[in-house]
Amino acid sequence: MELPIENREITFLLADDHGIVRQGMALTINEIIPNAKIYQTSSLQQIVEEIQAKDIEIAIIDAHFPGGNSLHILPQIKSVNPNIKILIFSGLEEDLYALKYINAGANGYLSKLSEEEEVKKAIQSIVQQGEYLSAVVQNLLVQFANDPNAINPLSLLTKRELQIAELYAEGYGNLEIANHLDIKQNTVSTIKKNIFEKLKIENLVELIDLIKTHHKI
Repeated sequence: MELPIENREITFLLADDHGIVRQGMALTINEIIPNAKIYQTSSLQQIVEEIQAKDIEIAIIDAHFPGGNSLHILPQIKSVNPNIKILIFSGLEEDLYALKYINAGANGYLSKLSEEEEVKKAIQSIVQQGEYLSAVVQNLLVQFANDPNAINPLSLLTKRELQIAELYAEGYGNLEIANHLDIKQNTVSTIKKNIFEKLKIENLVELIDLIKTHHKI
């Protein structure tokens, strides 16, 4: 007979480059599962090493670290430990990124904007059911089933906007793009502004991340 959740000994790995986020999550886990064993890391590079070295049952991982994006290590994590459950806990917009992480091997995606009760619900769900599907993710799954292109924010861009977004992602600047496409530099700047408004982003780093996530150059 399986022990009640509060009596189980479960080994967690918390991976986030912000210590206060890890501490807050650790407190929440301990409130739900007092016998939990919790390891922590602030480094993207150490996540796989920790999972290789320790018998981690549940990994709660941020989507983005200073050293890069955790999306690309999810298949490696699953290869090292096929039974591990991965909950992505991120500030990145859930409706833009959640399915990409789930498709890569995550068992759930939790927004850092979630209320405390939702965080607790997510932990309980990942422990008991092995997955956590928020209302947003469930809605995305329905949309994706009906139209696989519906959840791709890049589908909002015109052909020219997407072309320029790709050039930014390749490292080109405004002048280089203008010369490459034989258009005026202020035209490039205007299109860049339109791209940012449509995608609800504020800088090139976010644009490059979206291009990498939703579109293969």
